[in-house]
Amino acid sequence: MSAPINPSLKDLPKVSIDLKSQLEGFNPDAMKKAETAIKNVLPSAEDVRQERQHSDLIHDVESFKTGQLKHADTKEKIILPNATDVAAEKTQQTLIAGIEAFDATKLKHTETQEKNPLPDKMAIEQEKDKQQFISGIENFDPAKLKHAQTMEKNPLPTKETIDAEKIAA
Repeated sequence: MSAPINPSLKDLPKVSIDLKSQLEGFNPDAMKKAETAIKNVLPSAEDVRQERQHSDLIHDVESFKTGQLKHADTKEKIILPNATDVAAEKTQQTLIAGIEAFDATKLKHTETQEKNPLPDKMAIEQEKDKQQFISGIENFDPAKLKHAQTMEKNPLPTKETIDAEKIAA
């Protein structure tokens, strides 16, 4: 390649005088500050991989040969209900019909009787006595007990007594 040739003054494009005076009097400090934001973000490696995977799938679907498929017969299996299923269904239907046709006006009025009466005064007093007895046990102070000596009233036999009984037997 050859070296670039500098154009002469007459070959340069002509600028109008108004634009030229505006360019010469331009003050960059009078410009407003603005934040630059990147709006055209390049795709990530994951995005490229997903797009390639999708395009490969589309290509495989478009180039699929249906002649390679094998013929398959569809078999429909219809299982009919047996006699017990039919009987259960009829029983359910009669129950539902009976519930729907139920007439609440034919019900008789009843009085409720209390089967669990409150305890009488005697039982309440006995319960209070039990509570006092339990609180007496719970609040028991073992420091108030007196010391007692244990005395054996049934001493064990001595060795001589045992030997004498063996000889006698």
